[in-house]
Amino acid sequence: MQDLDQDPYISSNWGDLPEDLSEFLNDDFLVNFGVSYLDTDVLFDDPLLTCEDELSTCTALPTASELPDQESQREAQRDKTTNNRRKRPRVPRAQRCTDENTPSRSKRQRAAARPRTKVAQTQSPVTQGADTEESEASSAETTGLSATPPRVVHVHPSSIQFITIPDTSAYQVVGTLRLSHPVLRLPIPNTAAAPTYILVPAASPPFKQQEPPLSPMNGAVAPVQMSSPPLGSLSDTKAMSPHWALPLSPNNEMSTCKESPLPQSPTALDIPQVVKDYIQKAKAHVSQPGQDTESGLGLSSRYVDVQVSRREILRSGKNANKVLDKDLVITGDTDRQKSCLGHMQIFEGLNGDKPKCYILLLGNAGMGKTTLVRKLCLDWSMNCLPQFDFVFVLDGKALSLSAATHSLQTLLLDSSSFAAPCADPEAVYAQILAAPKRVLVVFDGFDELRDFEILLQTQEKDSMTSLQKDSKARAYTVRQLYSAVLQRLLLPGCTLLLATRPRGAASQLLRRTDSLLEVCGFTPTNVETYISRYFTDPDVGAAALNCLKNCSYLRLLCWNPGLCRLVCLVLERCKSFEDLPRTLTGLCHRVLRLKLEKDESQSEVQPEEEEQISGSSLEKRRQKNTRTKPGALVRTRTRSTKGSKKQEEDGGDVDGVGIKSVGGEVDKADREMLSQLSCLAWKGVKANSSILPTEWAVSAELEAFGRRTGLISSYHPRPREVASSDETGGGGRPDREEMARRKIGEKRGKKGRTSTEHVDVSDDHILSWANPFLQSYLAAVHLSLSRSVTDRAFLQTLPFQSGQKERRRPQREELELTQRFAVGLLFHDRTELPRLHSYTEASFGDMVVAKQALATRHLEGLSHGDLSPAQVLEACHHVYEASFTRGAGSGGGGGERLVAHLAANLPEALTFRGVPLKPSDVFAVQNVLEKGGAEGRRFSLDLEDSGIQISGLEALVGLNNIHTYRACIADVIALWEQLEQNGQEVLLREAVSKFKIHPLKATQACHIEHLAKLVNIHTHRRLPDSSSQSESILAEGVPAVKELHKLQLELGPEKSPQVLLKLWELLPGLHNLQHLDLENSKIGDKGAEQLADALSSLGSLEILNLPQNCIGDQGVKKLETALRNLPKLHCLSLYSNEISDEGAEILADVLPHMASLTDLDVKYNKLTDVGAQILGASLRNCKKMKTLRMWNQCIPYGVLERLQQQDSRIQWQ
Repeated sequence: MQDLDQDPYISSNWGDLPEDLSEFLNDDFLVNFGVSYLDTDVLFDDPLLTCEDELSTCTALPTASELPDQESQREAQRDKTTNNRRKRPRVPRAQRCTDENTPSRSKRQRAAARPRTKVAQTQSPVTQGADTEESEASSAETTGLSATPPRVVHVHPSSIQFITIPDTSAYQVVGTLRLSHPVLRLPIPNTAAAPTYILVPAASPPFKQQEPPLSPMNGAVAPVQMSSPPLGSLSDTKAMSPHWALPLSPNNEMSTCKESPLPQSPTALDIPQVVKDYIQKAKAHVSQPGQDTESGLGLSSRYVDVQVSRREILRSGKNANKVLDKDLVITGDTDRQKSCLGHMQIFEGLNGDKPKCYILLLGNAGMGKTTLVRKLCLDWSMNCLPQFDFVFVLDGKALSLSAATHSLQTLLLDSSSFAAPCADPEAVYAQILAAPKRVLVVFDGFDELRDFEILLQTQEKDSMTSLQKDSKARAYTVRQLYSAVLQRLLLPGCTLLLATRPRGAASQLLRRTDSLLEVCGFTPTNVETYISRYFTDPDVGAAALNCLKNCSYLRLLCWNPGLCRLVCLVLERCKSFEDLPRTLTGLCHRVLRLKLEKDESQSEVQPEEEEQISGSSLEKRRQKNTRTKPGALVRTRTRSTKGSKKQEEDGGDVDGVGIKSVGGEVDKADREMLSQLSCLAWKGVKANSSILPTEWAVSAELEAFGRRTGLISSYHPRPREVASSDETGGGGRPDREEMARRKIGEKRGKKGRTSTEHVDVSDDHILSWANPFLQSYLAAVHLSLSRSVTDRAFLQTLPFQSGQKERRRPQREELELTQRFAVGLLFHDRTELPRLHSYTEASFGDMVVAKQALATRHLEGLSHGDLSPAQVLEACHHVYEASFTRGAGSGGGGGERLVAHLAANLPEALTFRGVPLKPSDVFAVQNVLEKGGAEGRRFSLDLEDSGIQISGLEALVGLNNIHTYRACIADVIALWEQLEQNGQEVLLREAVSKFKIHPLKATQACHIEHLAKLVNIHTHRRLPDSSSQSESILAEGVPAVKELHKLQLELGPEKSPQVLLKLWELLPGLHNLQHLDLENSKIGDKGAEQLADALSSLGSLEILNLPQNCIGDQGVKKLETALRNLPKLHCLSLYSNEISDEGAEILADVLPHMASLTDLDVKYNKLTDVGAQILGASLRNCKKMKTLRMWNQCIPYGVLERLQQQDSRIQWQ
């Protein structure tokens, strides 16, 4: 037995356990004391309690979920002892005990393990092992006794321990093992009471090495330490761990990461050394300079930790096709901040739940999904994610590879991002298959949810079957492998992180996802931190930040991290505040101009360098650079600090495109290249793709120009670095991409041009647009500034087309940006556009004027009352881009005229409900509303379910022409508190008086919680923790609460019970409530009683809807008194409840006392003809009643017809 003194949770006052329990645990004793139900055969045949051999050799105790049931264990043991394939019928217990030819169970279990013994041995009543059981079974078999021998429980001292629990209601016994009867209540002599014993596993004995199990994938031997989940890494093993082996407290952890606590994960001690070396090499490879950077910015030094927020979807409908951008629940700013997580908490469960294993990470273009993924990889390399041994990043661009030459092994170890050279891929791959729960697979670079939906569709059965049998065969496409991993056919149990944009249908994906997260944007503090890290010189950073603060629109654009970086590029070369662009079109135009100027400045130096290099040295340099990176000029970003320019070049001009002569010829060539890129950008926008397919035949010169200017990036699924011959055992073959690069290097001319028009380096060579904003801008350049696009074609590309059919696929963000840029370019300063076209000034001006007139007529001809909230927002952006132009060549005041026209024609009740409002969106709306205010227009704003930030809410509420506004109640309260703290009494008074909540439809549980806070403020006449400043403003309460006349609860039967208690508390504060709708809330009779108490304060109530609430006769009885005291109630609906004839009699008694009631609906209840006749008779005394609906299947048709003939106010429907 275990020494109980070591357990601090066991009291010494419960009595001492006898040293020998065998005499108390036999069958006779158990029957006498009322535990005859205990089957000792089942209990002590459990492998955890009797298998000494297995205990001495096992490597890890199985978790509760892994324990087989008792019947499956018996069947498995029987299969081992016989070669007969037929199932052996189970012999009853009595027959087993009386039949001398049938060996006992314990004997049958050991029959295959060791030979039987016929010699009976004398042992003590309690033994330590299974030898005694074998001896007793042999003895019973030899003597042939027919009577049931006394059963003796054999307790292995190292496998179980006894814990005494006092007989008190304060303790709860929880069975943590899948035993038949884990709890025994045994009266022991010399004890005060009958204690309870729980059999739990004790500390495991020293384990011996056993043969590892075979991998289910390909039959390979799995590593020993990962053949079962590591102790402490899964929640299922917590119940089996001894109390002294619990994980360390988070407060005592030491970590190199800033965030805490870190997830506890034990070190895998028996991982092969070659696998350990690869893991360390992979971590070192991720943390290398250049691996954690984006466009030259070091991630480890310049990363700003943005948070992610939890998102939810509307669970409505049966198998509804979920469109994520429409069904996402949009929370307020206050609730969003409460649900925010750090990037290290992405994999943690909520409120102690199990870790998340299928995570969907959402974020619009430029929000930093890829940067966050790289940060997670960097943290893993710094041992901040100890729960994962392997992290693989799979790029969505690889889906364009159609060759069936891949396997799961090559996909993970060769084609994944940040893949390190592997010396022994077979051993590493075997370790991955053996421990999928310690593998993190990240899918990044997916532009649409539709890509995941296609991958989750059922694939060809034959290919999936062969893939499961042999995943090492290099006979599969990337699409097949991605699909198998996403569907859990490969690497079941691994953690999946999917990064994409929140647009499109996601039915299959949402059914699998257990965590839905969205990347939050930069806060003002994040923007300041990013700028301070971007500019290494503190003085330059402070000057840039000062310029940014004076430009409101650019500062708000920095909420998007991708746009924040573009703003920093412009701030680098900005001379003064007046030189900054004012629109998004101007920002992208400035960035493009800077990239072209940088390319020209670098190209002018090339001829001088080339003259000093001999032909042989030049050829060597080209060959060297060709091996480094094919078909592109590799450069780092040029930084300018305090007016000085520092240029760094990595390698040289690979293909020689950068070697240019100075003059108009070079400028013309650049214009032609830019025109071709613009055409390709528009093709990509139309195709909803950021990838340049190989069938578009991108020439080598065009590719080099795009990559040199940073407009195009190249993706190589294969690792850039290959293992040396020593690492691969001397048999490594040359990389095929390397061979292709050498061939291309041989084709270079003196100026670096290729001799062919199009050279495809390899099948794995994928081109894509480096920046989604610049892709949209170039597409707009093609639409607005190209003569190849006719006026008719241009007009069809503009938004808000009349009669446009509903799109089956949602419009991508790039297309919306392209339409916005196209309008902005037409009103842009023409003196800044000569580099974007190759036409004469006169012809170019005529073309721009014609298209400008088309856009103006189109925007002015809109029927603004028919626009959706999202279209109204886009219209505000279009007119803003057109209005803020600089220079005399901007086309006159056409932009200002568009703003004035929109402000004059917008509806007075302006709603943005259900449309997420970013800070830049709020600025565009504010610009139009201010213009409308100058013309004397007043607006009522509906900002509910828009997610507007509190700062944006303050900006809109402060406008003088805003008459009323609606917004998230919690955000409004936070705004009031902020205004009070800042001493803005005038704005606080306006914010309180303008706020409206009527009518209120609660579709989320937080709506009721927020309403309760507002009612509390109304009741106490002051803000929480406020000074005396708000007491005068709230002296008469909150006007919004006093004007609330209608309240609808639309949470459904699942979520409504969660808020009913809060609802009953706040209802008495709504004295002016006239309409209360609680349909399908399942309040029941108990809720009806609490509702009756609240109704006593609602003297103004006129309509009470209580359909589908499970209200029975008792509930009607509780409501009787309250209904009598509602003098203005004229409509009562008890549709589809559980009211029978007894409840009908109660209603019949109260109807004559409800003087104002005109309509009563009791259809689909449990009324019979008796109840119907009672209500019909009572109706004669109700002169003001207009309708009584009471049809259901229990009332005979003839009865209803006769009642209707007697009183026409009785209706069936």
